Amino acid sequence: MATEVTVPTLGESITEATLGEWLKQPGDAVAVDEPIASLETDKVSVEVPSPVAGVMGQHAVQVGDTVEVGALLATIEAGDGAPAKTPAAEPAATATPAAPAPAAAAPQPAEDAAAALSPSVRRAVLEHGVDPSTIQGTGKDGRLTKEDVAAAASAKPAAASAPAAQSAPAPSTTSGRKEERVKMTRLRQTIAKRLKEAQNTAAMLTTFNDVDMTAVIEARAKYKDLFEKKHGVRLGFMGFFVKAATMALKDIPSVNASIEGDEIVYHDYADISVAVSAPNGLVVPVIRDAQDLSVAGIEKTIGDFGKRAKDGTLKMDEMKGGTFTISNGGVFGSLMSTPIINPPQSAVLGLHRIEERPVVRDGQVVVRPMMYLALSYDHRLIDGREAVTFLVALKNAIEDPTRILIDL
Repeated sequence: MATEVTVPTLGESITEATLGEWLKQPGDAVAVDEPIASLETDKVSVEVPSPVAGVMGQHAVQVGDTVEVGALLATIEAGDGAPAKTPAAEPAATATPAAPAPAAAAPQPAEDAAAALSPSVRRAVLEHGVDPSTIQGTGKDGRLTKEDVAAAASAKPAAASAPAAQSAPAPSTTSGRKEERVKMTRLRQTIAKRLKEAQNTAAMLTTFNDVDMTAVIEARAKYKDLFEKKHGVRLGFMGFFVKAATMALKDIPSVNASIEGDEIVYHDYADISVAVSAPNGLVVPVIRDAQDLSVAGIEKTIGDFGKRAKDGTLKMDEMKGGTFTISNGGVFGSLMSTPIINPPQSAVLGLHRIEERPVVRDGQVVVRPMMYLALSYDHRLIDGREAVTFLVALKNAIEDPTRILIDL
């Protein structure tokens, strides 16, 4: 008897999703609660578990299709099942004596592997020209991520590029120029829509400052081993910035406020949205009541968000709300940027890479590790004086971390 698997309830106000990838193929053995498919919603990817143990039946929808809550995705048949690759492997074994037979059968595993890849990973495989079957996946259940593909591409030996160099003269034909059209994921579409709405609605302006990271770097170097031993998480820079931001938001409440109609809503709490990179795009989980957390508590929360964003297990409720956003482009090497507000919030702080630069201290030119800070804000609500005052308060707390301890 077959058991139907339908699109589960996805959360408040979310009625449809896009099928991102199939995690199980027809004929695969499936355990109870084992993920069989990944759905992409406006906010996050959601894995669909199997309600029963058995064998994966036929897929009712294809990757990229839009499905509504309650729609049929697939069926689970009774039985023990077997990996879908097994039938393809047997003919290859029996055809060993004939030389042409393995060559004809060889592409089949690659096709099976490609079918199990997410659209973003397939795109990365094509861009880097690597064989996905030779890469060890680090994602959930050993699945490949874009980072795995990029790492494998950069680790390819120089000798591997020699055949490509020898074949370079061939592109004299028109077939050398290729294009690929990939439908935007639902998450990417939502990001694009919201960011454009922010530009169209808010009177957005960005102000800059820089901060000397010497004190924080020294504190981190001195205590990072003890910190990790006690709290089980690495001591990063984000914990200092989030804590310093909550203090500055308390002093400048308009930066933590939002506009609703003709009213200004002030918050006596700081729910800090932290931009985290995920395989399908940027997600922004929220650190609730960050003003009440220690630096250790903040680092633990961020570490958990980062891990689950990579695994695709963040929950939709964890993306909702947020009164202020911090985006760290420095991890990708950004020197300076003008971040875009995350509506309905009124401000976003951009962090950037740390770079040694000459600065003047006590009349002497010295080299210090400096970072540019950028605060984009809605000028309808926040005046320039308030934006600058916020950045100065943040700068003071980072350059003298003792201020964080004594709430100064």
